[in-house]
Amino acid sequence: MLSPNAGPFPSPTIARYTARLFLVRTVAFLAGLVLILQTLDLLGESGRILAAPGNGEADLWRYVSLRLPQLVALFLPFSVLLATLLTFMTLNQNSEVVILKAAGLSPHQILAPFLVAGAVVAGLNFVFNETVLTTARAEFDRWKAADYRRMPPERRSGDIWVRSGDDLVRAGAASGAGEGTRLADVTVYERVNDRLIVIVEAEQAAPVPGGWRLETVRRFDVTTGQSTQLATLDLPLTATPEQFTQAVVNGRYLAFWQLIPAIRAQEAAGKPTDSLRAELHHKVAGPLSAALMPLLGAVAAFGLARSGRLFIRVVIGLALGFAYFVAENFALAMAEFGSLPPVAAAWAPFLLFLLIGEAILVRTEE
Repeated sequence: MLSPNAGPFPSPTIARYTARLFLVRTVAFLAGLVLILQTLDLLGESGRILAAPGNGEADLWRYVSLRLPQLVALFLPFSVLLATLLTFMTLNQNSEVVILKAAGLSPHQILAPFLVAGAVVAGLNFVFNETVLTTARAEFDRWKAADYRRMPPERRSGDIWVRSGDDLVRAGAASGAGEGTRLADVTVYERVNDRLIVIVEAEQAAPVPGGWRLETVRRFDVTTGQSTQLATLDLPLTATPEQFTQAVVNGRYLAFWQLIPAIRAQEAAGKPTDSLRAELHHKVAGPLSAALMPLLGAVAAFGLARSGRLFIRVVIGLALGFAYFVAENFALAMAEFGSLPPVAAAWAPFLLFLLIGEAILVRTEE
């Protein structure tokens, strides 16, 4: 008979046995889901891919190579949840949980190998996301936006909008940096109390002390309807060169260690960074969901299988897992609109469901 264990873990044999069951099922669920969904996805998009001029079989494989990392990242947490429920359900049905508890193990000790294995999966998920997923996602989105056509090297151009006090400034292109910044195809919308009064168009603009110097200018007075042509015009705009030259950052396309300096550069340019900070924290909190799923699925492990309530327990565990993903996406969406602080948006769902899972486990243990 097994002896009681006062430590946080069961014996090494039991820990290896339960962790192996959990990990093997996680890999099996992930492989099955990704294989089926990748096949269906490729069948749905193959027509569009091959319709692009010059595309062939190699482009289909390129689509798979870019889409596969996204499917893995998307369904890994679901695979962990399903593997947790299946493993606990199997242990419960075979009365192995009853045997472990009779040997003196607490629910926390039974769950410990699952939590450690989930933490390992979370670590691997973080490394995968930051080294493979970010690059694949950026290239895939750009390729899909071009309808899977051959693309030239990426460059920045077109419609750079900056706010200068009440005024709005649009630049068709920006080059250089600092005092050497040059804007092309510039339009300034001068406003007073949110009412448009003057539209200034210029071929070029450069920063000068106290504002910007516009060249080859056309000034249109909205109130009088008069248009004036000027060679140059100095406008006291508060917009800085960095606001034009600092590209818009998509946190989903940058690794964790790349996003930190990008956020600092955005702050130096006076641009909002709340959504980027939420994405930065989510890069850590998101993969940790793999370590949280065993705790949420533990409801299926305890309670007598012959009581007829095992199925209900599995459904409850499944509902808790999916509720977490809904709450996570909702919080990130709220951060996008500025309704939640970045740290709260990324970590509140994780901490909330951590407490819920722990409360259920303590209740079970009592």
